Amino acid sequence: NWGCGGAGGVATMIPLPTGAALSWSHMESTRTHDTERFHAATDRHDPDPDLRQHYRDILAGTDVGWAIGCSDLKLVGQGGQGVVFQARLDGADGFALSVALKVFSPEPYRTSLAYADDMARVAGVAARVAAVQHENLIAVHDFTAHTRVRVMRMEWVDGLDLRQVLSQHTLDRTRARLSPDHRRFVEDVVLTEGPKQPRLKPGVAIHVLRDCLSALAAMHREGIAHGDLKPSNIMLKRTGTTKVVDIGSAADLRSAEGRCAWSPLYAAPEVLEGAPVSPQSDLASMGYVLVEMLAGRSPFDGATGVSALLEAKHALEHRVPELLPPEVAGSELLVSLCRRLVAARPEKRFPDAEAADLGRKGAAAFHRQLVKGDLASEYENDLRVWLEALGPVG
Repeated sequence: NWGCGGAGGVATMIPLPTGAALSWSHMESTRTHDTERFHAATDRHDPDPDLRQHYRDILAGTDVGWAIGCSDLKLVGQGGQGVVFQARLDGADGFALSVALKVFSPEPYRTSLAYADDMARVAGVAARVAAVQHENLIAVHDFTAHTRVRVMRMEWVDGLDLRQVLSQHTLDRTRARLSPDHRRFVEDVVLTEGPKQPRLKPGVAIHVLRDCLSALAAMHREGIAHGDLKPSNIMLKRTGTTKVVDIGSAADLRSAEGRCAWSPLYAAPEVLEGAPVSPQSDLASMGYVLVEMLAGRSPFDGATGVSALLEAKHALEHRVPELLPPEVAGSELLVSLCRRLVAARPEKRFPDAEAADLGRKGAAAFHRQLVKGDLASEYENDLRVWLEALGPVG
C-alpha cells in the first residue's frame, strides 16, 4: 500500500459511473505537525475555476479519460500536493502491472500559471529521479497532463510504510498471526513494544537507515534533495528492502526556485527558519526518523507550534541518550550516529549521505560491530519472512 503521506485507516468505497470503485483511505499521520504543510505563495484565490473543476472531476470519477490504459483505480493516498491512486496498467495479451498514479492538485496555487510553473519544476526533477534507477528509490515512469491537471505514474511498491510498521495495529497483528516461536524471534530481532508506539530493534533500524541513505546518496549525487523524509515516505517492501518514496517535494539543488513544501515535524531546524532544503537537511530528517524507530516515540512529543519545535530540534542532540531505551543508549556508536545526524547545525552533521552510511562512525560501522559480536542477523530476509507471515495490512 503506497501513497503520498503513508497508508492505513478504514476505506470507504465510492461508486464510479464506469462501475469501478475508488478506495479512499485517510493517509496522513494524526500528528498535528506531520499533517501540517507549509507552502510558499499559496494564496487560495480561484482565478481559474475550470482547472480546479477538472481536478475535482477526476476525484469524483466523472472524468475517466485521464487514466488511459489503466483500470481498477483505487484512491489510496491524500496529502497536501494531491492524491495517489493504485491502478492496473493493461497491456497486450493479458499483460497487467500495478502502478501508482499521483494526481497533483491545483488548489493550493494562487494562479493556473503558478501551478504550471511548479509542475514544470516537478517534472524536471522527476525526470532526473527516473534516470537514477536506484533500487532503494521510487521508480518514476511518466509525467503527463490531462485537461491541464498533471499526473505522475510510478511503480507500485508492495509493502508497508514505516508509519504503519510503527503502529500498535501492526504489533498486535504480529502477535495474533505468527507462531509463538516466530513471534518471539520478531520481538527479539525486528519489532517490539515501545513507550508510545512499537519500536524497531537496532539492527533492523540501521538496515532501514542504510537503504534510505543509499537512496539519498544517489539523489544527492544528481543534485536533488528529497525535501520531505518522514515515516510515511519510507516503504518496507515485502522483499525486505526499503524504498524512499514520494518525490513531489524534491528540490533541484542547482536552482533556488520552486515551491517549498515539507512536514514541520521532520524538517531540519534551518528549513523551519526559512533556509532551502539541502543534503544536510535530508540527513536531519533521516536522523529524526532513526531516533523515532529506536525510541518507540517521537523525539518531539509535546512540542506544539513552530517555536517549540525549533527549541526541541536544537536540544535533541543532547537529549538522545535519555530518549533511547537502555539497550540502545548503551551503544556509544549508535548514540554518536544519532547525534551527528540530528545535530542542530548543518555543518556538524555528516558531510553527505554516503559518509553517514559508509564513513567513520557511520551506519555500516554499527552493523560491522554487530557482526564482530556475533549479534547480527539476516535483516532483509527476517523482514521478508515477517511481512509474508503478517499478510495484508490496512
